[in-house]
Amino acid sequence: SDLSRVLLLVPKVLRLRAYQGSCSTMAQAFKRFVPLADRILVQKLKAEAKSAGGILLPDAAKQEMNQAKVLAVGLGRRNAKGEMIPMGTKIGDIVVIPRYGGTEIKLGDEEYQIYRDEDIVGVIKEE
Repeated sequence: SDLSRVLLLVPKVLRLRAYQGSCSTMAQAFKRFVPLADRILVQKLKAEAKSAGGILLPDAAKQEMNQAKVLAVGLGRRNAKGEMIPMGTKIGDIVVIPRYGGTEIKLGDEEYQIYRDEDIVGVIKEE
């Protein structure tokens, strides 16, 4: 196609910089945030726009998702003896979050939530 011919003429370095510039703004927004102690930064997953039968759903009919992707994890908290308690989640996990609670934060154009590790209901494992 015409686009592939044009891309062949543009040096690879320029293509990479253009791609990085468009993607890095969103990626850098949440990477600047570092959760403290046992806190976790998550972003809710988007609800499906279609039903199982293929019908497009209006915004009012979509249910709020209680699943989120973990984007950043704090170091953990210490118990009474001063020992570090390991976190139950890691970056990239899909977790079930409580319906209420957490702290909402807006970084760039995206909305994120912050929860404590103990508030996370569970981790969804891939099959």
